This record gives sequence, structure tokens and C-alpha cells, in this order.
Amino acid sequence: MDCSRRKEDFGCRAVCCTNNNMRFVFWTFSLLALPVLESAKILTVCLIGGSHYLLLDEISHNLQQHGHEVRMLLQLGNPEITGFSYEGHADSYQKTTWSLGDKYIKEYNGWFLEQQTQFLLGRDNFNNFLNFMGHLSFQCDKLLGDKVIIPFLQRERYDIAILDAFNPCSFILAHKLGVNYVAFYPGPLNGPLSIALPSPVSYIPAFNSQLSDHMNLWGRAKNLIYTLLAPVGQELVWSTFREVAERHLESGSPPGGLEELHHGAELWAFNTDFSLEYPQPLMPYTVLVGGLLNKPAQPPEQDLKMWISNYGEAGFIVVTLGSMVSSVSVDALLVEMVAGFSRIPQGVLWRYDLKRWPSHLDIPPNLKLVDWLPLNDLLGHVKVRLFITHGGQNSMLQAVYHAVPVLGIPLFGDQFDNLVRAKAKGLGLTINPTHITRELLSSTIETLIQDIRFKSSALSLSRIHKSNPIPPALRLIQWVEHILHSGGGTHLRPAGLMQPWYQRYLLDMVFLLSLVLLGPVVLCWTFCRKKKSGAKRKKIQKQH
Repeated sequence: MDCSRRKEDFGCRAVCCTNNNMRFVFWTFSLLALPVLESAKILTVCLIGGSHYLLLDEISHNLQQHGHEVRMLLQLGNPEITGFSYEGHADSYQKTTWSLGDKYIKEYNGWFLEQQTQFLLGRDNFNNFLNFMGHLSFQCDKLLGDKVIIPFLQRERYDIAILDAFNPCSFILAHKLGVNYVAFYPGPLNGPLSIALPSPVSYIPAFNSQLSDHMNLWGRAKNLIYTLLAPVGQELVWSTFREVAERHLESGSPPGGLEELHHGAELWAFNTDFSLEYPQPLMPYTVLVGGLLNKPAQPPEQDLKMWISNYGEAGFIVVTLGSMVSSVSVDALLVEMVAGFSRIPQGVLWRYDLKRWPSHLDIPPNLKLVDWLPLNDLLGHVKVRLFITHGGQNSMLQAVYHAVPVLGIPLFGDQFDNLVRAKAKGLGLTINPTHITRELLSSTIETLIQDIRFKSSALSLSRIHKSNPIPPALRLIQWVEHILHSGGGTHLRPAGLMQPWYQRYLLDMVFLLSLVLLGPVVLCWTFCRKKKSGAKRKKIQKQH
């Protein structure tokens, strides 16, 4: 948002003031904290590329800048972010890289490219997710068996590790290294299948249910089914890693499986906040740090600046389907999207792998394709009108931060749930990729830009997000240091985490009450039956 041009706008002045206040608070807290802090050795674990790496890179940099000694274990090529070379903050902390080699990386990225096609055809399902977990399990087995990296990391004796909690391998690795760990989940609160958060079925949507927190009778029934199936899904995911854990952990596979590994975390940090999340109960061991990648926008480069100026007050639209989806590989869908964009007056800036653009398809004058785009800076530009996104968590938080309405095209994973939340909060609308036509696309874009309610909701959510008194980066640092200083997170974990599942859900109590209440009924029924049977026998005897 260009506040120097719109000083008469109170909302703009408030946002600028908020940015300055947040930076002041960040550095004030940092300076006050420095005299009492001791440097800790911290390992960050990033075994998945794309947006997962962007987040772990930011976390590693922030911890290093705060006086800690940080090393990232980074798996290369899993998958690659095509069309872009991201250096990030790699020079500010140490890094140990590991790879299965160029041949495997090429094969794996080829498989992931094929998955992109399936997503665009609407073929995302749990079996595809299990196949993905199978690939991660294979990679995990090779990593844990590495005779150079694992002994090196064991000798380093880290004080704590920050794990990408999406990948179960991170937890197995932490156990093998014998290090306490903080679980950082890069998505929303309902992502992890089981960390024992209070989740009333009546208003907390289960993962992948695509429900909001306002459910009718059938919605609650659907949510109950998804909630009951969640442990089954968790067990199927863990089954792909069980043999790996048995092979590489001295104690073998944890008896409680993935749930036990989740419960072993000293702290859970989530890449979200209540600007996007539905209000719900949390536990002491959870902290929300959504928005780690959000920053005040910088002016775009000269070529982009000139291109944007061509569209005047009509403005421009940003299109990107995520760091891992480089292009639209379904030809019929691409034709409809291009035709839809050609109908609108706005300029369209689309992140697309130029090498994959079909030679037979003309590019309309208002469409500009780029290998990579500075998303944060473009969303913060005064002339941006709409963000067309796959609904990834980082993208959604950046749209909220910069108060930009969204048109969601969900492809896989948590993106469907993320966009349901965005629609429920008035931030935007969603189109399934299999339903896209040129007419629907152009009319939906027109609605989102012209209906002031979407921009108004975006501004409201942005104020909520930015008004948190402690910036997300500092929030995470302070909680990690609290865990270090207090000797772990035991004081944050309730006894319920140690209880068997049947005790946690009071099933043993239900069984006991059933015996107490039904016992007398059964005894009475048995007694009456015997008495009736005895009377019948006596009657027969008298007749004879």
C-alpha cells in the first residue's frame, strides 16, 4: 500500500503506523531480551522444499540474528522451485545439505510434475497423499542410514531442534539424534491429525472436511464422520514410516506411533493466526506465529513498474498457483484461463514456467508471464486489485497482510480448507479447477473487484493480523527461548497427553456407568426369567 500517495486515507495511515509500531516493538523487545539470553545450539530440519523451505529459512535466520548458533539440515531437490533461485538468508546461518543424487531428484520431480496434472484435473485424493508419504518414507530411510551426516549431527549435541512437522521423518530424526524438539507446522490448526487439541465437533471443522465453523445438521454429521476417520488416516500415514523407525531407532518404532511422536514435542508452533482461523480453544503448548514471511512492500523493479503503469486505475491482478506448481499442464484449462483473462481490463501478471507455454496458444496483450515474481512486494502495491491463488497458507497470510481479495483455485492438501475459511471471512471466492470456463472466470474476477465488500473484509482482516502486539518472528523466538530456559515444555503439557485414548475420551467411565446402570436391569431380568421358568416347570409337573 503506497501511503505517501494516500495520506488522506485514515485506513492507510493506520496501516503505516501499525507497521512502524510493530518494527519498534520487535527491536525494543529484542534489545531488552539480549542481556539475559545465552546462545543455544539449534538445529532446524527442512526435508521438503518449496514454501516449507521459505519458512524454515526465515526461522533459522531470525534465531541466528537473535544470538543463537543455528544450523539447518536441508534436503535438496524435494521438489525444486522451478524458474527461481532462492538464496534467502542462507549466509546468516550454517547449513548442511543432503541429497539422494541428481538422478533421483530428476525422477522425483518428474513424478511431482505428473501429480500437478492430476491436481488440475480434480484428482486429489487420500491415496495420492499416501503415495507422497511413501516417497518421503523412502527418502527418510536413506537419510537416517547416512554414515556421514547422522554421526556428525549426533556429535554436535544440539540444545533443541525446530522440525517441519508436516514430515513424520523429522520426528524420527530428532529421536535418533536424542534432541528435544519444537514442532513447527506450516499450515492451519486442523492439519496435524492428533495433537490432542480440544476440538468440539459441533463447530471445529475436521481436516479436509471443507466446512466452516457454522454447520447445519448435515454439516455436523459430515464433520463427525471425518473426525472419526482421522485416526485411521493417521495410522495409514504412520504405517509408511513404521519400518523406517524400527530400522533406525534403537528403541524401535514408538508404540504409540505418530501420535506419540507428536506428543513428545516441547511446543507446537503453527503458521496461522485468528485473522484466518476460526475462534477455537488452544492448549498451553500451542503458539500461533502466522505471517513469518510478511513484510512491508518494496517498490517493484523498473520493468514491472512500467508494465503496471500501463493499466492506470484499472490496476493489475497477480496469479500464482504456488511455489511447487510452475505451470498449468492441462491444455483445455489453460485455454479457458487465457480467454477469461483477455476479457478483463486489468493487467494480469502470471507466474508461469515459460518453457512449458504451448506454442499454439497466443498470449493476450494484458497478460505478462514471468518465471518468478516478488509476491510480497506486488501484493503490497497500491494498484493491485486481486490475487488469484491456489490457497497455500503463506499466500493466504500475505493476502491478509496486504488486504488483497483472493480468487482461490485449490489443488491439493489444506488448500481447500484454507479457501473455505477465506470465503467464510469474506476475503474472496473459490472456483474448482475442473469448473473453470472463460465466462465464469471473468465474471468472478469482475465481482471480486467491483463488490466493495471483499476489499472491506480484506482491510478488516489485515488490521486484525497486524495489530498483534508481538510480531510472529519474535513470538516464536521468545517461546523457543522459554522452552530452553525452563528445561523443556513439560509444564505446558496436560496429563491427558499421557492417557490412553479410551481414558481421554472417558470410554472406560462410559463402560463402568453402563455396568452400574444396566447391571441391576440385567440381574432383575435374569431373576424374573428364572422365576418364570421355575413356575412353568412346576405347572408341567402338576399336570403329569
